[in-house]
Amino acid sequence: MTFRLSLFLCLLPFLVQGQPDGIRSGLTPPDLARSIQNGTSVDGPKYWVLLHDKDKTSPLALSPTAIAQRKLQELPIDDTDQPVSATYLNQLKQIGVKPIFQSRWLNAVSVRLTPQQYAQVAKMPFVNAIQAIDPAIVITSIAKTANPQLAPVMSQIQAPDFAQAGLTGRFVNIGVIDAGFFGADSANALKHIFARQGVKLVRDYVNEKKTHNDLLHTLETNADFHGTEVLAAIAGNDPTENIQFGLATDATFYLARTDQGNREYRGEEDNWVAAMEWMDSLGVRLINTSLGYAKGMSNPKDNYEPGQMDGHTSLISQAAQIAADKKGILIIVSAGNEGEDRSWRIISTPADAQGVLAIGATNARLWNRIGYSSIGPESLAYLKPNVSCFSLYGTSLSAPVITGFAACIMQANPKLTNKEVMSIIEKSAHLYPYGNNYIGYGVPQASRALALLRNQELPTVARLVKATGKTITLPITTTEVVISVFHKKDATHVLQQEAAKVTNGKLTLRRSVDEKQTTIDLKKEVIEVVWE
Repeated sequence: MTFRLSLFLCLLPFLVQGQPDGIRSGLTPPDLARSIQNGTSVDGPKYWVLLHDKDKTSPLALSPTAIAQRKLQELPIDDTDQPVSATYLNQLKQIGVKPIFQSRWLNAVSVRLTPQQYAQVAKMPFVNAIQAIDPAIVITSIAKTANPQLAPVMSQIQAPDFAQAGLTGRFVNIGVIDAGFFGADSANALKHIFARQGVKLVRDYVNEKKTHNDLLHTLETNADFHGTEVLAAIAGNDPTENIQFGLATDATFYLARTDQGNREYRGEEDNWVAAMEWMDSLGVRLINTSLGYAKGMSNPKDNYEPGQMDGHTSLISQAAQIAADKKGILIIVSAGNEGEDRSWRIISTPADAQGVLAIGATNARLWNRIGYSSIGPESLAYLKPNVSCFSLYGTSLSAPVITGFAACIMQANPKLTNKEVMSIIEKSAHLYPYGNNYIGYGVPQASRALALLRNQELPTVARLVKATGKTITLPITTTEVVISVFHKKDATHVLQQEAAKVTNGKLTLRRSVDEKQTTIDLKKEVIEVVWE
Protein backbone atom coordinates (compact mmCIF):
# COMPACT_ATOMS: atom_id res chain seq x y z
CA MET A 1 0.00 0.00 0.00
CA THR A 2 1.27 3.44 -0.78
CA PHE A 3 0.95 6.63 1.18
CA ARG A 4 -1.47 9.05 -0.38
CA LEU A 5 -1.53 12.77 0.40
CA SER A 6 -4.26 13.62 2.83
CA LEU A 7 -6.27 16.71 3.67
CA PHE A 8 -3.31 19.08 3.50
CA LEU A 9 -3.67 19.90 -0.18
CA CYS A 10 -7.16 21.27 0.21
CA LEU A 11 -6.96 22.59 3.78
CA LEU A 12 -3.69 24.45 3.23
CA PRO A 13 -5.37 27.87 2.86
CA PHE A 14 -7.07 27.37 6.22
CA LEU A 15 -4.31 25.57 8.10
CA VAL A 16 -1.05 27.31 7.25
CA GLN A 17 -0.27 30.97 6.88
CA GLY A 18 3.26 31.24 5.56
CA GLN A 19 5.96 28.69 6.33
CA PRO A 20 7.55 28.18 9.73
CA ASP A 21 11.18 29.17 10.07
CA GLY A 22 13.83 26.49 9.98
CA ILE A 23 12.37 24.14 7.36
CA ARG A 24 14.93 21.47 6.62
CA SER A 25 14.86 18.62 4.16
CA GLY A 26 14.97 15.14 5.72
CA LEU A 27 17.51 13.63 3.32
CA THR A 28 18.65 10.11 4.13
CA PRO A 29 22.12 8.75 3.27
CA PRO A 30 21.91 6.37 0.29
CA ASP A 31 23.05 3.32 2.19
CA LEU A 32 20.50 3.86 4.95
CA ALA A 33 17.78 4.62 2.39
CA ARG A 34 18.39 1.28 0.68
CA SER A 35 18.22 -0.56 3.97
CA ILE A 36 14.97 1.22 4.88
CA GLN A 37 13.37 0.17 1.59
CA ASN A 38 14.24 -3.42 2.41
CA GLY A 39 12.59 -3.14 5.83
CA THR A 40 15.92 -3.39 7.65
CA SER A 41 18.58 -1.15 9.09
CA VAL A 42 22.33 -1.43 8.73
CA ASP A 43 22.22 -3.48 11.96
CA GLY A 44 19.51 -5.92 10.89
CA PRO A 45 15.70 -6.11 10.89
CA LYS A 46 13.61 -5.10 13.88
CA TYR A 47 12.04 -7.59 16.31
CA TRP A 48 10.08 -7.76 19.54
CA VAL A 49 11.85 -9.84 22.18
CA LEU A 50 9.18 -11.09 24.60
CA LEU A 51 10.45 -11.80 28.11
CA HIS A 52 9.39 -14.29 30.79
CA ASP A 53 8.96 -12.27 33.98
CA LYS A 54 9.79 -9.02 35.77
CA ASP A 55 11.72 -7.76 38.75
CA LYS A 56 8.90 -7.02 41.22
CA THR A 57 11.09 -4.66 43.25
CA SER A 58 11.47 -2.13 40.41
CA PRO A 59 9.70 1.22 40.94
CA LEU A 60 6.55 2.02 38.98
CA ALA A 61 6.83 4.17 35.86
CA LEU A 62 3.66 6.19 36.57
CA SER A 63 3.15 9.85 37.40
CA PRO A 64 1.01 10.87 40.39
CA THR A 65 -1.66 11.96 37.88
CA ALA A 66 -1.71 8.54 36.27
CA ILE A 67 -1.96 6.80 39.66
CA ALA A 68 -4.81 9.12 40.66
CA GLN A 69 -6.66 8.33 37.42
CA ARG A 70 -6.36 4.61 38.09
CA LYS A 71 -7.74 5.00 41.61
CA LEU A 72 -10.61 7.11 40.30
CA GLN A 73 -11.56 4.34 37.87
CA GLU A 74 -10.85 1.61 40.44
CA LEU A 75 -8.27 0.02 38.16
CA PRO A 76 -5.52 -1.89 40.00
CA ILE A 77 -1.82 -1.20 39.63
CA ASP A 78 -0.35 -4.49 38.40
CA ASP A 79 2.76 -6.01 36.88
CA THR A 80 2.09 -4.32 33.53
CA ASP A 81 2.99 -1.05 35.28
CA GLN A 82 6.41 -2.34 36.32
CA PRO A 83 9.35 -1.74 33.96
CA VAL A 84 11.16 -4.43 32.03
CA SER A 85 13.83 -6.21 34.07
CA ALA A 86 17.09 -4.26 34.12
CA THR A 87 18.96 -7.54 34.54
CA TYR A 88 17.59 -8.87 31.26
CA LEU A 89 18.36 -5.60 29.49
CA ASN A 90 21.96 -5.77 30.68
CA GLN A 91 22.35 -9.34 29.44
CA LEU A 92 21.11 -8.28 26.00
CA LYS A 93 23.54 -5.37 25.96
CA GLN A 94 26.42 -7.67 26.88
CA ILE A 95 26.03 -9.51 23.55
CA GLY A 96 25.82 -6.24 21.62
CA VAL A 97 22.01 -6.01 21.38
CA LYS A 98 20.80 -2.49 22.13
CA PRO A 99 17.10 -2.17 23.07
CA ILE A 100 15.28 0.51 21.07
CA PHE A 101 12.05 0.70 23.08
CA GLN A 102 10.86 -1.09 26.19
CA SER A 103 7.22 -2.11 26.65
CA ARG A 104 6.19 -2.70 30.23
CA TRP A 105 2.70 -3.69 29.02
CA LEU A 106 3.95 -6.45 26.73
CA ASN A 107 7.03 -7.21 28.86
CA ALA A 108 9.10 -6.86 25.73
CA VAL A 109 11.84 -4.83 24.09
CA SER A 110 12.24 -3.91 20.45
CA VAL A 111 15.70 -4.54 19.01
CA ARG A 112 17.55 -4.90 15.72
CA LEU A 113 19.14 -8.32 15.32
CA THR A 114 21.60 -9.75 12.86
CA PRO A 115 21.07 -13.46 12.09
CA GLN A 116 23.86 -14.30 14.52
CA GLN A 117 22.30 -12.19 17.30
CA TYR A 118 18.88 -13.68 16.60
CA ALA A 119 20.30 -17.15 17.25
CA GLN A 120 21.98 -15.96 20.48
CA VAL A 121 18.90 -14.19 21.85
CA ALA A 122 16.60 -17.12 21.03
CA LYS A 123 18.70 -19.33 23.36
CA MET A 124 18.61 -16.96 26.34
CA PRO A 125 16.63 -18.54 29.21
CA PHE A 126 14.61 -15.38 29.96
CA VAL A 127 13.40 -14.97 26.36
CA ASN A 128 9.86 -16.21 25.79
CA ALA A 129 9.62 -15.52 22.05
CA ILE A 130 10.91 -13.33 19.21
CA GLN A 131 8.49 -11.71 16.76
CA ALA A 132 9.23 -9.68 13.65
CA ILE A 133 7.83 -6.17 13.73
CA ASP A 134 5.43 -5.45 10.90
CA PRO A 135 6.88 -2.93 8.44
CA ALA A 136 3.52 -2.14 6.84
CA ILE A 137 2.04 0.75 8.79
CA VAL A 138 -0.36 2.66 6.59
CA ILE A 139 -1.67 6.16 7.11
CA THR A 140 -5.40 5.78 6.61
CA SER A 141 -6.11 8.67 4.27
CA ILE A 142 -6.90 9.10 0.59
CA ALA A 143 -6.52 11.62 -2.18
CA LYS A 144 -9.27 14.18 -2.43
CA THR A 145 -10.93 16.92 -4.38
CA ALA A 146 -10.17 20.61 -4.52
CA ASN A 147 -12.52 22.07 -1.91
CA PRO A 148 -12.79 21.14 1.76
CA GLN A 149 -16.19 20.02 3.02
CA LEU A 150 -15.75 19.59 6.74
CA ALA A 151 -18.77 21.67 7.71
CA PRO A 152 -21.26 18.85 6.97
CA VAL A 153 -19.79 16.55 9.61
CA MET A 154 -20.22 19.19 12.30
CA SER A 155 -23.89 19.42 11.35
CA GLN A 156 -24.22 15.64 11.04
CA ILE A 157 -23.07 14.97 14.62
CA GLN A 158 -25.04 17.97 15.98
CA ALA A 159 -22.01 19.97 17.13
CA PRO A 160 -24.14 23.01 18.13
CA ASP A 161 -25.79 20.93 20.86
CA PHE A 162 -22.46 20.45 22.60
CA ALA A 163 -21.61 24.13 22.18
CA GLN A 164 -24.91 25.18 23.75
CA ALA A 165 -24.14 22.89 26.69
CA GLY A 166 -20.73 24.57 27.12
CA LEU A 167 -18.83 21.40 26.16
CA THR A 168 -15.58 22.09 24.33
CA GLY A 169 -13.26 19.42 25.74
CA ARG A 170 -12.00 21.74 28.48
CA PHE A 171 -9.86 20.02 31.15
CA VAL A 172 -9.60 16.88 28.98
CA ASN A 173 -6.13 15.60 28.03
CA ILE A 174 -5.94 14.13 24.53
CA GLY A 175 -3.03 12.17 23.10
CA VAL A 176 -2.49 12.13 19.33
CA ILE A 177 -0.25 9.43 17.85
CA ASP A 178 0.46 10.11 14.20
CA ALA A 179 2.99 10.65 11.43
CA GLY A 180 4.00 14.26 12.03
CA PHE A 181 2.79 17.68 13.11
CA PHE A 182 4.59 19.97 10.71
CA GLY A 183 3.41 23.58 10.88
CA ALA A 184 0.85 22.90 13.61
CA ASP A 185 1.82 25.97 15.64
CA SER A 186 1.38 28.26 12.61
CA ALA A 187 -1.83 26.73 11.25
CA ASN A 188 -4.71 29.18 11.32
CA ALA A 189 -7.09 26.52 12.62
CA LEU A 190 -4.74 25.59 15.50
CA LYS A 191 -3.27 28.92 16.58
CA HIS A 192 -5.79 29.21 19.39
CA ILE A 193 -4.43 26.01 20.97
CA PHE A 194 -0.80 27.13 20.93
CA ALA A 195 -1.71 30.65 22.06
CA ARG A 196 -3.03 29.22 25.34
CA GLN A 197 -0.17 26.67 25.52
CA GLY A 198 -2.64 23.87 25.02
CA VAL A 199 0.00 21.53 23.55
CA LYS A 200 1.90 20.42 26.64
CA LEU A 201 4.43 17.91 25.30
CA VAL A 202 5.58 16.76 21.88
CA ARG A 203 7.69 13.65 21.38
CA ASP A 204 9.25 12.16 18.26
CA TYR A 205 9.73 8.38 18.42
CA VAL A 206 11.10 8.26 14.89
CA ASN A 207 13.99 10.57 15.71
CA GLU A 208 14.26 11.10 19.46
CA LYS A 209 17.05 13.63 19.01
CA LYS A 210 14.56 16.14 17.67
CA THR A 211 13.31 18.86 19.97
CA HIS A 212 9.74 20.09 20.28
CA ASN A 213 10.37 22.83 17.72
CA ASP A 214 12.25 20.53 15.34
CA LEU A 215 9.22 18.28 15.01
CA LEU A 216 6.86 21.19 14.33
CA HIS A 217 9.20 22.98 11.93
CA THR A 218 11.03 20.20 10.06
CA LEU A 219 9.44 18.81 6.91
CA GLU A 220 10.86 15.42 5.91
CA THR A 221 7.94 14.11 3.86
CA ASN A 222 4.36 15.12 3.08
CA ALA A 223 3.27 12.63 5.74
CA ASP A 224 4.46 15.15 8.32
CA PHE A 225 1.33 17.19 7.65
CA HIS A 226 -0.92 14.29 8.60
CA GLY A 227 -0.91 14.79 12.36
CA THR A 228 -1.53 18.51 11.84
CA GLU A 229 -4.66 17.70 9.85
CA VAL A 230 -5.81 15.19 12.47
CA LEU A 231 -5.27 17.72 15.25
CA ALA A 232 -7.35 20.24 13.29
CA ALA A 233 -10.16 17.69 12.94
CA ILE A 234 -10.15 17.20 16.73
CA ALA A 235 -9.91 20.82 17.83
CA GLY A 236 -9.53 23.12 14.84
CA ASN A 237 -11.28 26.47 14.78
CA ASP A 238 -10.47 29.21 12.28
CA PRO A 239 -12.16 32.48 13.30
CA THR A 240 -10.87 34.28 10.21
CA GLU A 241 -12.87 31.94 7.98
CA ASN A 242 -15.61 31.23 10.53
CA ILE A 243 -15.01 27.50 10.19
CA GLN A 244 -15.05 25.00 13.04
CA PHE A 245 -13.18 21.82 12.17
CA GLY A 246 -13.42 19.94 15.48
CA LEU A 247 -15.29 19.79 18.78
CA ALA A 248 -12.52 19.77 21.42
CA THR A 249 -11.38 23.37 20.95
CA ASP A 250 -10.41 23.80 24.62
CA ALA A 251 -8.71 20.43 25.23
CA THR A 252 -5.07 19.90 26.22
CA PHE A 253 -2.81 17.88 23.92
CA TYR A 254 0.15 15.51 24.03
CA LEU A 255 1.56 14.72 20.59
CA ALA A 256 3.69 11.78 19.48
CA ARG A 257 5.18 11.07 16.08
CA THR A 258 5.60 7.34 15.55
CA ASP A 259 5.54 7.01 11.76
CA GLN A 260 8.16 8.00 9.23
CA GLY A 261 6.45 8.71 5.93
CA ASN A 262 9.24 8.43 3.37
CA ARG A 263 8.86 4.71 2.72
CA GLU A 264 6.01 2.42 1.80
CA TYR A 265 6.74 -0.43 4.24
CA ARG A 266 7.30 0.88 7.73
CA GLY A 267 8.17 -1.23 10.73
CA GLU A 268 7.33 1.15 13.55
CA GLU A 269 4.89 -0.80 15.67
CA ASP A 270 7.20 -0.47 18.67
CA ASN A 271 7.13 3.33 18.33
CA TRP A 272 3.37 3.23 18.66
CA VAL A 273 3.43 1.05 21.77
CA ALA A 274 6.12 3.25 23.35
CA ALA A 275 4.02 6.35 22.69
CA MET A 276 0.97 4.69 24.24
CA GLU A 277 2.88 3.81 27.39
CA TRP A 278 4.36 7.31 27.61
CA MET A 279 0.90 8.86 27.44
CA ASP A 280 -0.39 6.38 30.02
CA SER A 281 2.43 7.38 32.38
CA LEU A 282 1.25 11.00 32.09
CA GLY A 283 -2.35 10.13 32.90
CA VAL A 284 -3.77 10.68 29.41
CA ARG A 285 -7.09 8.84 29.09
CA LEU A 286 -8.15 9.69 25.52
CA ILE A 287 -5.92 8.90 22.52
CA ASN A 288 -6.52 9.32 18.79
CA THR A 289 -4.48 7.33 16.31
CA SER A 290 -5.07 7.47 12.55
CA LEU A 291 -2.50 4.78 11.78
CA GLY A 292 -3.15 1.14 11.07
CA TYR A 293 -1.35 -2.06 10.08
CA ALA A 294 -2.55 -4.11 7.13
CA LYS A 295 -0.72 -6.04 4.41
CA GLY A 296 2.47 -5.29 2.48
CA MET A 297 5.42 -6.79 4.36
CA SER A 298 8.77 -6.54 2.58
CA ASN A 299 9.17 -10.20 3.50
CA PRO A 300 6.01 -11.93 2.17
CA LYS A 301 6.28 -14.60 4.86
CA ASP A 302 5.61 -11.92 7.48
CA ASN A 303 2.51 -10.44 5.77
CA TYR A 304 -0.67 -10.11 7.79
CA GLU A 305 -3.60 -12.05 6.41
CA PRO A 306 -7.20 -10.79 6.65
CA GLY A 307 -7.96 -13.65 9.05
CA GLN A 308 -5.42 -12.22 11.49
CA MET A 309 -7.50 -9.08 12.03
CA ASP A 310 -9.01 -10.85 15.03
CA GLY A 311 -8.20 -8.47 17.89
CA HIS A 312 -5.41 -10.52 19.43
CA THR A 313 -2.91 -11.72 16.81
CA SER A 314 -0.95 -8.48 16.41
CA LEU A 315 1.03 -7.17 19.36
CA ILE A 316 -0.24 -3.67 18.63
CA SER A 317 -3.81 -4.91 19.21
CA GLN A 318 -2.71 -6.70 22.36
CA ALA A 319 -1.25 -3.41 23.64
CA ALA A 320 -4.43 -1.55 22.70
CA GLN A 321 -6.52 -4.08 24.62
CA ILE A 322 -4.27 -3.73 27.67
CA ALA A 323 -4.73 0.03 27.47
CA ALA A 324 -8.51 -0.40 27.37
CA ASP A 325 -8.85 -3.08 30.05
CA LYS A 326 -6.08 -2.23 32.51
CA LYS A 327 -5.21 1.44 31.99
CA GLY A 328 -8.64 3.00 31.49
CA ILE A 329 -7.67 4.57 28.16
CA LEU A 330 -10.17 5.21 25.39
CA ILE A 331 -8.38 4.69 22.08
CA ILE A 332 -10.13 6.04 19.01
CA VAL A 333 -8.67 4.65 15.81
CA SER A 334 -9.36 4.90 12.09
CA ALA A 335 -11.04 1.80 10.70
CA GLY A 336 -8.99 1.98 7.50
CA ASN A 337 -9.46 2.86 3.84
CA GLU A 338 -9.33 -0.56 2.24
CA GLY A 339 -13.05 -0.88 1.51
CA GLU A 340 -12.50 -0.86 -2.24
CA ASP A 341 -9.47 -3.15 -2.15
CA ARG A 342 -11.00 -6.49 -3.11
CA SER A 343 -8.00 -8.40 -1.77
CA TRP A 344 -8.49 -6.90 1.70
CA ARG A 345 -11.63 -4.73 2.30
CA ILE A 346 -11.64 -5.16 6.09
CA ILE A 347 -10.36 -3.00 8.94
CA SER A 348 -6.68 -2.88 9.86
CA THR A 349 -5.11 -3.44 13.25
CA PRO A 350 -5.40 -2.07 16.01
CA ALA A 351 -8.95 -1.20 14.88
CA ASP A 352 -9.69 -4.92 15.29
CA ALA A 353 -9.13 -4.82 19.07
CA GLN A 354 -12.42 -5.14 20.94
CA GLY A 355 -11.56 -2.44 23.45
CA VAL A 356 -10.89 0.37 20.97
CA LEU A 357 -13.46 2.58 19.27
CA ALA A 358 -12.96 2.00 15.54
CA ILE A 359 -14.37 4.73 13.30
CA GLY A 360 -15.61 4.27 9.74
CA ALA A 361 -16.70 6.92 7.26
CA THR A 362 -20.09 7.73 5.76
CA ASN A 363 -21.43 9.69 2.83
CA ALA A 364 -22.74 13.14 3.61
CA ARG A 365 -26.23 12.70 2.21
CA LEU A 366 -27.32 9.12 2.88
CA TRP A 367 -25.13 8.39 5.92
CA ASN A 368 -24.27 4.96 4.52
CA ARG A 369 -20.73 3.66 3.99
CA ILE A 370 -18.54 5.70 1.68
CA GLY A 371 -16.76 3.37 -0.74
CA TYR A 372 -13.22 3.46 0.66
CA SER A 373 -14.20 2.87 4.31
CA SER A 374 -13.08 -0.55 5.58
CA ILE A 375 -15.68 -3.02 6.79
CA GLY A 376 -15.67 -5.27 9.85
CA PRO A 377 -14.53 -8.90 9.46
CA GLU A 378 -17.38 -11.39 9.63
CA SER A 379 -15.30 -13.64 11.88
CA LEU A 380 -15.33 -11.19 14.80
CA ALA A 381 -17.73 -11.85 17.67
CA TYR A 382 -18.14 -8.10 18.20
CA LEU A 383 -19.08 -5.19 15.96
CA LYS A 384 -16.49 -3.27 13.93
CA PRO A 385 -16.40 -0.47 13.05
CA ASN A 386 -18.12 0.80 16.19
CA VAL A 387 -19.51 4.04 14.74
CA SER A 388 -18.93 6.25 11.69
CA CYS A 389 -19.28 9.82 10.49
CA PHE A 390 -18.86 11.81 7.31
CA SER A 391 -15.44 12.23 5.75
CA LEU A 392 -14.49 12.67 2.13
CA TYR A 393 -10.84 12.35 3.02
CA GLY A 394 -10.43 8.99 4.70
CA THR A 395 -11.15 7.52 8.10
CA SER A 396 -8.07 9.44 9.26
CA LEU A 397 -10.39 12.41 9.58
CA SER A 398 -13.57 10.70 10.75
CA ALA A 399 -11.76 9.25 13.80
CA PRO A 400 -10.59 12.65 15.16
CA VAL A 401 -14.10 14.07 14.82
CA ILE A 402 -15.33 11.35 17.18
CA THR A 403 -12.32 11.97 19.45
CA GLY A 404 -13.60 15.52 19.90
CA PHE A 405 -17.07 14.05 20.54
CA ALA A 406 -15.59 11.82 23.28
CA ALA A 407 -13.76 14.79 24.83
CA CYS A 408 -17.04 16.66 25.22
CA ILE A 409 -18.57 13.66 27.00
CA MET A 410 -15.53 13.35 29.30
CA GLN A 411 -15.71 17.05 30.14
CA ALA A 412 -19.38 16.68 31.05
CA ASN A 413 -18.64 13.79 33.42
CA PRO A 414 -14.94 13.19 34.21
CA LYS A 415 -15.81 10.20 36.40
CA LEU A 416 -16.96 8.09 33.48
CA THR A 417 -14.72 5.14 32.64
CA ASN A 418 -13.38 4.65 29.13
CA LYS A 419 -15.89 1.86 28.55
CA GLU A 420 -18.76 4.00 29.76
CA VAL A 421 -17.78 6.78 27.35
CA MET A 422 -17.53 4.23 24.56
CA SER A 423 -21.00 2.93 25.41
CA ILE A 424 -22.52 6.42 25.38
CA ILE A 425 -21.01 7.11 21.95
CA GLU A 426 -22.40 3.84 20.55
CA LYS A 427 -25.84 4.33 22.10
CA SER A 428 -25.99 7.91 20.81
CA ALA A 429 -25.50 6.72 17.22
CA HIS A 430 -28.44 6.96 14.85
CA LEU A 431 -28.82 3.24 14.00
CA TYR A 432 -28.51 1.94 17.55
CA PRO A 433 -29.24 -0.88 18.41
CA TYR A 434 -29.23 -2.16 14.82
CA GLY A 435 -25.54 -1.83 13.98
CA ASN A 436 -23.76 -3.42 11.03
CA ASN A 437 -20.23 -4.13 9.84
CA TYR A 438 -20.35 -1.28 7.29
CA ILE A 439 -20.85 1.75 9.56
CA GLY A 440 -21.23 0.23 13.03
CA TYR A 441 -24.06 1.81 15.00
CA GLY A 442 -23.98 4.76 12.63
CA VAL A 443 -23.42 8.46 13.31
CA PRO A 444 -23.21 9.64 16.96
CA GLN A 445 -25.70 12.39 17.78
CA ALA A 446 -24.81 15.04 20.38
CA SER A 447 -28.44 15.43 21.48
CA ARG A 448 -28.67 11.74 22.30
CA ALA A 449 -25.30 11.75 24.09
CA LEU A 450 -26.43 14.68 26.24
CA ALA A 451 -29.64 12.87 27.15
CA LEU A 452 -27.66 9.80 28.17
CA LEU A 453 -25.32 11.94 30.27
CA ARG A 454 -28.35 13.42 32.04
CA ASN A 455 -29.89 9.98 32.56
CA GLN A 456 -32.86 11.03 30.47
CA GLU A 457 -34.93 8.50 28.60
CA LEU A 458 -34.18 8.52 24.90
CA PRO A 459 -37.08 8.89 22.47
CA THR A 460 -38.12 5.68 20.76
CA VAL A 461 -36.60 5.89 17.29
CA ALA A 462 -36.04 2.17 16.56
CA ARG A 463 -38.71 -0.36 15.71
CA LEU A 464 -38.80 -3.99 14.66
CA VAL A 465 -40.98 -5.31 11.85
CA LYS A 466 -41.46 -8.98 10.90
CA ALA A 467 -41.97 -9.89 7.25
CA THR A 468 -42.76 -12.99 5.24
CA GLY A 469 -42.40 -13.76 1.56
CA LYS A 470 -40.11 -11.92 -0.83
CA THR A 471 -41.43 -8.34 -0.62
CA ILE A 472 -42.89 -5.95 1.89
CA THR A 473 -44.26 -2.41 1.52
CA LEU A 474 -43.95 -0.15 4.55
CA PRO A 475 -45.36 3.30 5.28
CA ILE A 476 -42.41 5.65 5.77
CA THR A 477 -42.44 9.00 7.53
CA THR A 478 -39.60 11.06 6.11
CA THR A 479 -38.96 14.14 4.03
CA GLU A 480 -36.20 12.33 2.18
CA VAL A 481 -36.87 11.05 -1.33
CA VAL A 482 -33.97 8.59 -1.23
CA ILE A 483 -32.96 6.70 1.90
CA SER A 484 -30.32 4.14 2.82
CA VAL A 485 -31.13 0.45 3.19
CA PHE A 486 -28.78 -2.29 4.44
CA HIS A 487 -29.56 -5.83 3.27
CA LYS A 488 -27.98 -8.28 5.74
CA LYS A 489 -27.26 -12.01 5.92
CA ASP A 490 -27.74 -11.89 9.71
CA ALA A 491 -28.11 -9.28 12.44
CA THR A 492 -24.92 -7.37 11.61
CA HIS A 493 -23.26 -8.50 8.38
CA VAL A 494 -24.20 -6.57 5.26
CA LEU A 495 -24.77 -8.24 1.90
CA GLN A 496 -25.19 -4.89 0.17
CA GLN A 497 -26.27 -1.33 0.87
CA GLU A 498 -28.83 0.34 -1.32
CA ALA A 499 -30.08 3.85 -2.02
CA ALA A 500 -33.84 3.22 -2.06
CA LYS A 501 -36.57 5.54 -3.30
CA VAL A 502 -39.58 6.48 -1.17
CA THR A 503 -42.76 6.79 -3.27
CA ASN A 504 -45.91 8.43 -1.90
CA GLY A 505 -44.75 7.84 1.65
CA LYS A 506 -44.10 4.14 1.09
CA LEU A 507 -41.05 1.95 0.66
CA THR A 508 -41.10 -1.44 -1.03
CA LEU A 509 -38.38 -3.89 -0.04
CA ARG A 510 -37.43 -6.90 -2.14
CA ARG A 511 -35.69 -9.66 -0.23
CA SER A 512 -32.47 -10.88 -1.82
CA VAL A 513 -30.99 -14.36 -1.68
CA ASP A 514 -29.57 -15.21 1.78
CA GLU A 515 -31.08 -12.05 3.27
CA LYS A 516 -32.26 -12.52 6.85
CA GLN A 517 -32.60 -8.93 8.09
CA THR A 518 -32.87 -5.46 6.57
CA THR A 519 -32.13 -2.09 8.16
CA ILE A 520 -34.02 0.96 6.91
CA ASP A 521 -32.11 4.12 7.77
CA LEU A 522 -34.31 7.22 8.11
CA LYS A 523 -31.63 9.16 10.08
CA LYS A 524 -34.13 10.19 12.77
CA GLU A 525 -35.62 6.71 12.89
CA VAL A 526 -34.41 3.18 12.14
CA ILE A 527 -36.60 0.25 11.13
CA GLU A 528 -35.31 -3.31 11.38
CA VAL A 529 -37.08 -5.86 9.20
CA VAL A 530 -36.69 -9.52 10.17
CA TRP A 531 -37.58 -11.94 7.38
CA GLU A 532 -39.27 -15.14 8.46
